[in-house]
Amino acid sequence: MRKPVVAAVLLSVLVTGCGVDVEPAAKAASPSVTLTNCGQKVTYDKVPERVVTNDVGITELMFALGLEDRMAGFAMPDDKGDLTGVPWKDGYEKVKWLSKQQLTKENVLDARGDWVFAGWNYGFRDDNGFTPAALKKLGIPTYILTESCRNGRTKTSRGIMPPLDALYTDLTNLGKLFGVEQRAATLIAGFKKQVAAVQAKAPAKSPKVFLYDSGTDSPFTSGRYAAPEEVISKAGGVNIMNDLADSWTTVGWETVVDRDPDVIVICDYGDVSAEQKRKFLLSYGPLKNVSAVKNKRIFVLDYVDLVESPRNPSAIARLGAYLRTVTDAGSAS
Repeated sequence: MRKPVVAAVLLSVLVTGCGVDVEPAAKAASPSVTLTNCGQKVTYDKVPERVVTNDVGITELMFALGLEDRMAGFAMPDDKGDLTGVPWKDGYEKVKWLSKQQLTKENVLDARGDWVFAGWNYGFRDDNGFTPAALKKLGIPTYILTESCRNGRTKTSRGIMPPLDALYTDLTNLGKLFGVEQRAATLIAGFKKQVAAVQAKAPAKSPKVFLYDSGTDSPFTSGRYAAPEEVISKAGGVNIMNDLADSWTTVGWETVVDRDPDVIVICDYGDVSAEQKRKFLLSYGPLKNVSAVKNKRIFVLDYVDLVESPRNPSAIARLGAYLRTVTDAGSAS
């Protein structure tokens, strides 16, 4: 994936149904737990006590389940953003920040980590040797973020299930491993209720949406196997790149022009600000006749909203509210 930056503000709606306080103490878990991770059965001989995580979405999955005391640290770049309103912001204060760069074996060993939770290109990488297989040789078990599972179609193609199902799968698995199954079930039930409420208000005609991550010569966007696909579709829109059997990928501007999105969603992260991205889109000549550009219908979501994370349902609610204003404006005209 890309260099992440955490969200600026998370709406209070995310607190609803989060379930963090319903199970104040984790129940005693069995000494051996078998989970299905990326289609493979994996047995963990003990409950991890010093978890190391990579990336904001993955880290907040642990925080959302109240598992800060099971963590040795996390890795992410040097700006987590404004955490005002984040229900689990205390987790960032309690857990050590191990690295502002890519997670490494040295980070894990220095933290005396006994379990690593990361994803392909969300920590695990072939090019630097930081892989589940390499960590296994060191006696350190791992868990792969389900959104990032390699599906076998191509080397880079990922995704073995719809993104929200991936979120619910990981919460369920974490609940089972750490003995907080009720907490996980409560979170999932709340998220499903929140998403269903947005879908119930979805416009009759779904606006076409283009997810713009980055890039000027060629835009980086999302196919149907990354979280934006369901963030957009559950919000009542149609991802114009949903025919791409991939997760995060590059397309040509001519494809964007041909598909004429009604709305462009900017992924806010990195060194180029959302406002800079917006100015580029509005001034880029080839896009001048695209509906979203002509009508200045550009909506911003943060990186953490658009990768698998417990903030996905809130992102769906916010985008859904915006798409309803777009369709209402279209009806009025």
